[in-house]
Amino acid sequence: MPHRFSTSGLIQVCLALPLSGLLATAALAACDDAQTTREMRICAGQDFDLADAELNRAYKAARQSMHDLDRDLPDTLRGAEDALLQAQRAWIPFRDAACIAEGFQFRGGSFEPLMVTICKAELTRQRRDQLRSMIEVN
Repeated sequence: MPHRFSTSGLIQVCLALPLSGLLATAALAACDDAQTTREMRICAGQDFDLADAELNRAYKAARQSMHDLDRDLPDTLRGAEDALLQAQRAWIPFRDAACIAEGFQFRGGSFEPLMVTICKAELTRQRRDQLRSMIEVN
């Protein structure tokens, strides 16, 4: 059975989209004054999500750069793109494990997940910068 969309429902969705952006902006602004652990965890999560999105863009660009490098090399010398893929696959569990280890400073407390998320955002930004520098070299 085909789904039918009402005109009023579609209008409501279209009107809500710009509002969702305003709410996201307001939520980020509220992070400047986060007081409770819960608020800090929400803000740290948003910060990590932003860092992760930036990392994904940098990885995509770096992978394209490595692909282009491989294309210009003789068959026997290719492997840049695969090496980057393997490095990224190894880096993700490293980041997660390193941040879990860092979180042990606050083991069992309400700050533990906050510190793990802050760590993940920081290491993710560092990796983003590494990937960006790979693009600049090539």
